[in-house]
Amino acid sequence: MGAEVPMVYSHTQISQYLRCPRSYRYRYLDGWREKETRAAMAFGRCFENALGAYFREEDCSAALFNEWEAYRDTPFEFKKGETWDRFVHQGVHLLQRFAQDGRVRIHNPRKDLQVKFLQRLTGGNEFVAYLDAIGEIDGVRCLIDWKTTTSRYPDGPEGLLSLDPQLICYSWITGIPEVALVVFVRKHAPEIQYLRATISEEQRQEFGRLVETTTNQIEAGHFHSHSGIRFPQNGCVSCSHLGLCLNNEQLVEAKLIRKPGASDLDWLDELVD
Repeated sequence: MGAEVPMVYSHTQISQYLRCPRSYRYRYLDGWREKETRAAMAFGRCFENALGAYFREEDCSAALFNEWEAYRDTPFEFKKGETWDRFVHQGVHLLQRFAQDGRVRIHNPRKDLQVKFLQRLTGGNEFVAYLDAIGEIDGVRCLIDWKTTTSRYPDGPEGLLSLDPQLICYSWITGIPEVALVVFVRKHAPEIQYLRATISEEQRQEFGRLVETTTNQIEAGHFHSHSGIRFPQNGCVSCSHLGLCLNNEQLVEAKLIRKPGASDLDWLDELVD
């Protein structure tokens, strides 16, 4: 094995490894990526770009339409009652409602939207995070994560949001204790939730230890499978890599695409799986 190349980790990688190490290997080492078939995921990205236009004082409704227009003829999987037009209609109403609320302030949108943070790990590796925004909600400075969904997030019991692992990750890498979710609920009557929480120093330290432990296991080549079949919690059923575990070529073809050049895994042969 040649000279070691420093690895860059993220919350998505850590959470996927903790969910199933074998699935982590399929995605990040073997190069199998889920095909983009869900309309809601693509629309969520378009909506976040429209929010950026709003804070830059541009026409955010036009930005949303133009972003979403690129997907008009894409053969997405739409849930019952969903259409391309319905998505954009809901999005425009949510943007209008958000502007009317006026509860979020981003003072420097070119600097404080999609903010990149890097944290050096032991062994020369790095951890990267991209925050949706750093700003103020109701006058309180916090890091902000945008979400688009079809159903409300639970807003109780009190303190529930402080257990969100992604927000804990963001608080750890930034050192900012105040965190928030702004949830855009796509339904007939548009609704926006502004959910806030405080992450403790103890939680940040605990997450840092979790990152070190998990990356050590990854670098040691521990990629055992975690079967998720125990009804009604069907973790494997919803996993895009299920076809690989079942050696089902038809399912692989339907769900996955392989990244070119991702098959060079000679270094794994020197590790104990």
